[in-house]
Amino acid sequence: MTAEALAAAVRVVLVDDQELVRTGLRLVVDSQHDMTVVGEAGNGAAALQLLSGVHADVVVMDVRMPVMDGIEATAHLTGGVLNGSTPKVLVLTTFEEEEEAFAALRAGASGFLLKNGTPEDLLSAVRVIASGDAIVAPRITKRLLDRFAPQFTASAVPDRRLSDLTSREHEVVLLIARGLSNLEIGDRLGVAEATVKSHVRRILTKLALRDRVQIVVLAYESGLVRPHR
Repeated sequence: MTAEALAAAVRVVLVDDQELVRTGLRLVVDSQHDMTVVGEAGNGAAALQLLSGVHADVVVMDVRMPVMDGIEATAHLTGGVLNGSTPKVLVLTTFEEEEEAFAALRAGASGFLLKNGTPEDLLSAVRVIASGDAIVAPRITKRLLDRFAPQFTASAVPDRRLSDLTSREHEVVLLIARGLSNLEIGDRLGVAEATVKSHVRRILTKLALRDRVQIVVLAYESGLVRPHR
């Protein structure tokens, strides 16, 4: 990879307590011309130490690890405590770890990917998260929230930031929370996909949120959307 290509590439850090898993992930990521692995760590604490000196765009994070798990590490990373740097987090999980994946989303992860996915799934997810254009597997994320949202919707508290949204932006938030993509939202509202993207950018700015996953979580936590509603 040339110096110019390296400068433009998505910088990825891999965090997993199994070295063999990290090796496989590195081979997949480094095979691409538009992304590169800039570091690895075997637990969340080691990842925080690494990222205090290494800039990354996306952190591929396992959930269950010794010393510090992926949930706690995600909360630290998305809190912007590392020299003002806020890498985006892609959580690796299994069906058996859905509860941990949900906790990671609430901690600020930009999405999650099932470990039994394909290399193409991983590469697509890294690109999507790096671009900030959409969440990973929106309907899977919606299913996850529907399963665990009852844990906090019973005590939901309306968020005053939502009152700053226009009626159209409010509609877009509801459709995002229900798992629709930008294209599907555009079809539903009768507008171009580019128009939906503009709405999403304004919503993120008004609500002071980082990405679409945070919009979904806020919609549930505020009671705007309830499971199976």
